[in-house]
Amino acid sequence: MTVYFIGAGPGAADLITVRGARRLAECRVCLYAGSLVPRELLASCPPDARLVDTARMDLDGITAELVRAHAEGHDVARLHSGDPSVFSAVAEQMRRLDAAGVPYDVVPGVPAFAAAAAALKRELTVPTVGQTVILTRVAQRATPMPDGEDLATLGRSGALLVLHLATRYADRVVAELLPHYGADCPAAVVAMASRPDELVLRGTLADIAGQVKAAGIVRTAVILVGRTLAAETFRDSHLYSAARDRDDDGHAGVPIVPNSSS
Repeated sequence: MTVYFIGAGPGAADLITVRGARRLAECRVCLYAGSLVPRELLASCPPDARLVDTARMDLDGITAELVRAHAEGHDVARLHSGDPSVFSAVAEQMRRLDAAGVPYDVVPGVPAFAAAAAALKRELTVPTVGQTVILTRVAQRATPMPDGEDLATLGRSGALLVLHLATRYADRVVAELLPHYGADCPAAVVAMASRPDELVLRGTLADIAGQVKAAGIVRTAVILVGRTLAAETFRDSHLYSAARDRDDDGHAGVPIVPNSSS
């Protein structure tokens, strides 16, 4: 059997990938975070699948379920919100499965920051304005941040910041970023991205914390801070420039077609 760590996407049930949906339909056991994963996705599981809500389980309990399914010869869908590559606690589960000799695979999903950008109708990387995106969080009751990854340090880059698990501490985020970005720097918060109850707040560092408090947002949201959020005057990208003689692979504007014989 195989454990499939599947990114369920940011919230909307139809934003799971085709591969993720197929794997989900094939697995006799499904572990899912009931507080984050849309219930509609569970309808894709086989009718006789064992469904396990991990919302109140610890790592030992989750690992035991995965090992049990392995012993019974069942494939397992381990559904995580967003994409497993970021803030998913997948690494510690993989480490336990490695020790237990249980095979696993990973199916990517649509991450929360991508859904937030879609809600804002913004490209997060804009030519001549900003080409770097930093995904991070703040340390409070969660695991401490490593040295050099505090907001004050990251803020010196001037890059677009996307903060997860941070809306409870919006005042602190603003205080630490103001010296580097300025009060007029564009900021936004997207809560419940892609869901029917999606909420989008737009403003600047001067007022975004107040908006968050007024809206009562405390979870399932990301904070975005950076100049690309409001960029209007910028140079067209090199990608589609008429002045471009050759693309990065040395081809003079000729589409690269995969070799069908390979």
